Amino acid sequence: MYTAKGTLDSQASIEQYLPMVRRAATRMVGRLPANVELDDLVQAGVMGLMEAMQRYEAGHGAQFETFALQRVRGAMLDELRGTDWVPRSVRKSQRDIAEAVRVLEHRLRRAPSDSEIAKQMGVTLEDYHDMLVDVRGAQLVYTDDYEADDNDTHYLDRHVEPDASADPAAKLSDRRFREALVAAIEDLPEREQYVMSMYYEHDMNLKEIAAVLGVTESRVCQLHSQSVARLRARLKAW
Repeated sequence: MYTAKGTLDSQASIEQYLPMVRRAATRMVGRLPANVELDDLVQAGVMGLMEAMQRYEAGHGAQFETFALQRVRGAMLDELRGTDWVPRSVRKSQRDIAEAVRVLEHRLRRAPSDSEIAKQMGVTLEDYHDMLVDVRGAQLVYTDDYEADDNDTHYLDRHVEPDASADPAAKLSDRRFREALVAAIEDLPEREQYVMSMYYEHDMNLKEIAAVLGVTESRVCQLHSQSVARLRARLKAW
């Protein structure tokens, strides 16, 4: 499995780790709009896997699976970035929803309902729910991809100008931000708290969450997107 230099024999190993690439692609595409093709992510992930095999050296502490998964995800994110997978209209909808939530929470001093948000935006409830589905996955970054070895470059290193004040990883390490995030999550409506917990903490997919809550997958998607909009509105200052 290893060469004389301690690096992985890619020809002997690549097939062994292809299921890992497909699992990562399947998990990622499940959080993205329907226009993103699974095969495109798998192809990009394979390139990341091959790069990981070339760069990995045994005995440096990290397990190869952990090392490779980081680069597989980074390659997939590079592919998404390069194809501009989120239309401008979706990004605008995301901003508009967050702004409507912010305005209403300031005015009402509570979490606004779906119908109140729709009215604030001047759209029908049905159209608002469609927007929630469309914006699903508009922001997709793994915290693992913020970490890099010495002299290494990842997705964020290549696409974001160095700025400690704007570094999401640095913000997450800030105790005040973590406390604000926890407080914002605790202020979410109860059902939305359940969705966030099951989705992120327990790594459940939309179908599984829908079965627990007794609603459709589409409704779970709407609840998730609305939760994210609330959190974006409340943490805008950060």
